[in-house]
Amino acid sequence: MLFVYPAVFHQEEDMYWVEFPDLEGCHTYGSNITETMEAAQEALSGYLLTLLEQKKDIASPSDLSTLQPEDGFSTYVSCKIDPYKDTTAVKKTLTIPSWLNERAVSMGINFSQVLQEALLARVQIHSRL
Repeated sequence: MLFVYPAVFHQEEDMYWVEFPDLEGCHTYGSNITETMEAAQEALSGYLLTLLEQKKDIASPSDLSTLQPEDGFSTYVSCKIDPYKDTTAVKKTLTIPSWLNERAVSMGINFSQVLQEALLARVQIHSRL
């Protein structure tokens, strides 16, 4: 799920900070524009995900042209929250050949981690298609 919200970036000396006028209390900072944009995307993701998990209303994004900051500049910030949604662990039962189980156990392989990595790789491949 993609979200796009207007943000206002401000510069103070050698630091930047950003606020989201439509999302009270959603703000962050960084030491340069790139770092601040990354922090803004992360802050936006976390803020919106929290609202969704708490089943609270999410404000509609305002039009960027309505923002006229006295200092700084306004731009859109986007984020995808799908990678962060519901990270509750789910138990799965699976069947593998006993020889493979013995070999993996003797090597100290973490079965859950390997399965998660493989599933994530497969999902990402199919998402690009």
